[in-house]
Amino acid sequence: MTTSKPRILTGDTPTGQLHLGHLVGSLESRVALQDEYDCYFLIANMHAYTTRADKPEGIRQSTMDIVKDWLAVGMDPERSVFVLQTEVPAIAELTWFFAMLLPFNRVMKNPTLKTEIKDKDLGDTYSFGFPMYAVGQCADILSFRPQLVPVGEDQVAHIEMCREAARRFNQVYCGVDPHAEDHEHESLGGVFPIPEAKVGRVGRLVGTDGKQKMSKSLNNAIFLTDTFKQIKKKMGQLYTGRQSLDEPGDIDNALFDYVRAFIRDEARVKELETKYAAGDNIGDGHIKVEVAEAIDQLLEPVRAKRAELDGDKGDAIVLDILRDHANKANAVAEETLARAKAAMKLDLIQRELSFPR
Repeated sequence: MTTSKPRILTGDTPTGQLHLGHLVGSLESRVALQDEYDCYFLIANMHAYTTRADKPEGIRQSTMDIVKDWLAVGMDPERSVFVLQTEVPAIAELTWFFAMLLPFNRVMKNPTLKTEIKDKDLGDTYSFGFPMYAVGQCADILSFRPQLVPVGEDQVAHIEMCREAARRFNQVYCGVDPHAEDHEHESLGGVFPIPEAKVGRVGRLVGTDGKQKMSKSLNNAIFLTDTFKQIKKKMGQLYTGRQSLDEPGDIDNALFDYVRAFIRDEARVKELETKYAAGDNIGDGHIKVEVAEAIDQLLEPVRAKRAELDGDKGDAIVLDILRDHANKANAVAEETLARAKAAMKLDLIQRELSFPR
């Protein structure tokens, strides 16, 4: 399992099919990095239970959907490892160890966690496991000792807490000097590298409500399988507040976030910005249709590949990949756990895991 390539770990929680925000925030980066990096992509199905514990069938279906979406956008199981979280027991063990190193108040102050509690209107009814998932995400990442973690802008705070957990472990159990530079930790005997976040070309794509981040739960998402008709309808709902064609418009609004993200002709983007800002007889509706056409062009090959994976045949392909990759994932994660346990003086018994292919 050794390789000279630097390693990447990132992934998705199965809460439904993936959408346009996932594509430009992370999926495109994953596809582009597969030749240059040793890539591990995680399906965080354990984390899905933090808010959907009463919907196991839905989580199972969403798990299958995510892998199909990955395959449709070009993530390649021949060049990358697909990690099913619940089949890697080292992750759960490391979650427990990291939970002892991160103060409770630090976990609860994680801005991403606070935002999710607010956006999902969880109040104070969320499960004990909900804040634990933030610690678990540290274990998801560090189990595979990556150098980089491709994420959307909203996930950078999670990566920072992961970096804190890695530093703390290396200092407490490996004797790494607290003043050591991050890049020195492994050379000084630390078990874990201090990973860095890598934000995609669009750090945060606003949803079609023009306000919140794109999300299935907020009903403001354009999915990778949406038809042109569906895309056009959803784009038509994007509110800008502009009243007339000859009214100067704000090119920093949500509509122009889409223009810059999906219209790839830079000269055309500049032309639209100039006319819109000047109120030069150009309406929101015209621009929305043009953006919808650009999104449709981007998604057309994804939809076609995704359609091939629908049904029992696609399910069989997904399950074969996950079974085959379970051994590959555990080979790395078990090595990490063994190193961590040795540092913690817990290496009393050696174990080996294997999964039938």
